[in-house]
Amino acid sequence: RLHVVESGGGSVQAGGSLRLTCTMSGYTDCNYEMNWYRQAPGEEREFVSGINPDGTTSTNDPVKGRFTVSQGTSKNILYLDMNSLKPDDTATYYCYIEIKYSGGHCLPVVYYGEGTLVTISS
Repeated sequence: RLHVVESGGGSVQAGGSLRLTCTMSGYTDCNYEMNWYRQAPGEEREFVSGINPDGTTSTNDPVKGRFTVSQGTSKNILYLDMNSLKPDDTATYYCYIEIKYSGGHCLPVVYYGEGTLVTISS
């Protein structure tokens, strides 16, 4: 079983920057995606950005050009660098580890942590 912890959230003014960190512990020999999602109060959880098993990245339009996802030297670390922050970015940010199905014991399972709160004031 994997364990996921998100950190780095906080309160900053609009235009500021934050770096979120996702730390995954445990072991898997299955392919997986590492993704950031966020959920604002009263809203649905939405995809932000992530890294596929082949190393390619995906980013949702509202944050393109402002947010950058990257992996640490140790592949169990995922970062989200957030720049030019806006009040609309206020949300709890979650790191998802999404195991890809490839047969055998590699079944599609999702792990995520308790999230880290980001608050942007105008």
